[in-house]
Amino acid sequence: MDIRTLPEPELQIYNRLRQKYSLTFDSLKLGVTTIRLLKVADLGEIIGDRDPFADVTQFPFWVKLWDAAIILSYVLTRVPGRQGRTLLELGAGLGAPGLAAAASGFDVTISDYEEIIRDFQQVSAAASGLHNVKLTLLDWLDPPQLPAFDVLAGAEILFREEFFAPLLRVFAAYLKPDGVIYLAHDARRQSLPKFLKLAEKDYDIGVARQNYIKDGTPVSIIVNRLVRKGTGKQGNQ
Repeated sequence: MDIRTLPEPELQIYNRLRQKYSLTFDSLKLGVTTIRLLKVADLGEIIGDRDPFADVTQFPFWVKLWDAAIILSYVLTRVPGRQGRTLLELGAGLGAPGLAAAASGFDVTISDYEEIIRDFQQVSAAASGLHNVKLTLLDWLDPPQLPAFDVLAGAEILFREEFFAPLLRVFAAYLKPDGVIYLAHDARRQSLPKFLKLAEKDYDIGVARQNYIKDGTPVSIIVNRLVRKGTGKQGNQ
């Protein structure tokens, strides 16, 4: 991408970021639309040789475009009745699902907990030509006042058990009564079944699995759809 085409505020952010990191854009094609995601070109500048599945408490999840985020991006572009509906992406990191949702018609709010993450998201939204995207800082332990949303979405957000209860409170606060939650995680994420066990007290939960081969390695992504019990909807609908 020619960064000279960025609006001036985002160009200033980009220039500030590249003083600290080597930068690149990933492109994610969604039908006739392509979203562009600013990211650190050399993850070793941030994570070294750390294994994200060895000690997740020390891994900066926002720096990587996860397979689960890519799958969730495609899922959200296929949700019926997108135009004019509102969506909040939680723990968005690079923001691929949220940007994909915005490109397909949702009015999107992308959230995470650090200013540096928001900087990357702001440049990506501008580079993708999206104007129906808001950005907000959201600490699950001290969530701000926000309106309720039609859809909540998150990819690879279940990595610390101490955040399960706060996340469920975020669900309760930000989801409309008839709203839907979409989650996507690598099938290896051991925290996923533990979280869903807690969530099933209040939500009907559907599950789908996407299996494919990437660079010769099998990948399995689990997508969950949650709706509040008693709404007349089912998790798989």
